[in-house]
Amino acid sequence: MRRKLAVFLIITVCFLLQSTLFQMLSIASISPNLLIVVTSSFGFMRGRKEGMWIGFFSGLVLDIFFGSVIGFYALIYAYIGYVNGFFRKRFFPDDIKLPLILIAASDFSYNILVYLFLFFLRGRFRIDYYLLNIMLPELVYTILVTIVLYFVILKINKKLEKIEKRRASKFV
Repeated sequence: MRRKLAVFLIITVCFLLQSTLFQMLSIASISPNLLIVVTSSFGFMRGRKEGMWIGFFSGLVLDIFFGSVIGFYALIYAYIGYVNGFFRKRFFPDDIKLPLILIAASDFSYNILVYLFLFFLRGRFRIDYYLLNIMLPELVYTILVTIVLYFVILKINKKLEKIEKRRASKFV
């Protein structure tokens, strides 16, 4: 129950930061995607199933507040969380290279999928413009924010795991 509450608070705080503070700190109307960082981080820290569920709820929050169709972002984020879960066995908490690569790949994949479904299918074929003016700047900004946010999420996850191990040892 404690983990679910902590994850709910992380998703809520990151959503609020992404939609308020970072909108004001946007550079050329580009802001970082904090929910991708949360989804990817929990995916490779906790595994496919938890990454998928956290991604689903992160995307659902975006769908409810900003989406035109309920489920579009939820599906994309769930997919991203699930795919990141495959890297759980290769994840080492103190090494930031893998998380940066996975979060960058997740953000790029997210932007490609959004372009394909929201722009390309509506006849907007200017992927070069979208790539240079939206995708790459958001990717860079997200990576810069990841350097700080990742360690916060990692610390919370370690603390929760420590509490869970302590609680599990009491019952054995």
